[in-house]
Amino acid sequence: QVQLVESGGGLVQAGGSLRLSCAASGRTFTSYRMGWFRQAPGKGREFVAAIEWRGTRIYYKDSVKGRFTISRDNAKNTVYLQMNSLEPEDTAAYYCVAGSGPFVWSSGGYTYWGSGTQVTVSS
Repeated sequence: QVQLVESGGGLVQAGGSLRLSCAASGRTFTSYRMGWFRQAPGKGREFVAAIEWRGTRIYYKDSVKGRFTISRDNAKNTVYLQMNSLEPEDTAAYYCVAGSGPFVWSSGGYTYWGSGTQVTVSS
């Protein structure tokens, strides 16, 4: 089992920045690809970003490329999502995920999910 706890969400104005953190505990953190999904009110969960355990391969949703940066610190069992130039459309609950499945962009590729942290971007 892997437990994931997110932090860092909040209310920010458009154009502002937030950094989300996800602390992992339980099974070996480095065994898993780590990532972030989000879910806006009335919409399904969507992939945001992911990073392989060595950090050598990183994936982003097209609409966040150049604005969001995912990173991980395996010594601290923590993954981060730095979000810059935030837009109202980024408003959602953000979920930290961990998994080793072949589907990087799909929720099916992740076994473990955090409980989420809310990000609200005002216009």
